[in-house]
Amino acid sequence: MSSGTGITDADGHPVPVTVTAGEHLPVTVTAGAPDPAPRVGIRLTPPAGELLWSCTPEAARELAAALLRAAEETENAPAERPVTVEAGELRRGDVRDGDRAMTVESARTDGSTVHVTWKSGAGRSWTQAYAADAAVTLKRRLPEGR
Repeated sequence: MSSGTGITDADGHPVPVTVTAGEHLPVTVTAGAPDPAPRVGIRLTPPAGELLWSCTPEAARELAAALLRAAEETENAPAERPVTVEAGELRRGDVRDGDRAMTVESARTDGSTVHVTWKSGAGRSWTQAYAADAAVTLKRRLPEGR
């Protein structure tokens, strides 16, 4: 990882992050004792000084999973207010406003009809047809080109 990752300190300054595989925890090894278990090293270098952490591969996976869940929750959080677009402008990743999460998998225009394939949070998919100018209210819209 590099300083362009978007990770910042509390003051908004970029924080370079380095992650290394196979680091060993610095410990005193007695004669005949096995080598310490390999660990994942994490180095953060904010302006205030360097932070060095290490963890087991299992803990690194748990951290990665927690970060992924937090990223998805953040991206799926409702915007300040819903946005309404015409069905013909729907794009992959748009999330429909409503009680249940519905995400656009694809949208195909056939004349004045738009065929939108939705995917539910439970993983089910279905296709609905809309007039190209039908208003569809979205909870979240991904940035263009994503």
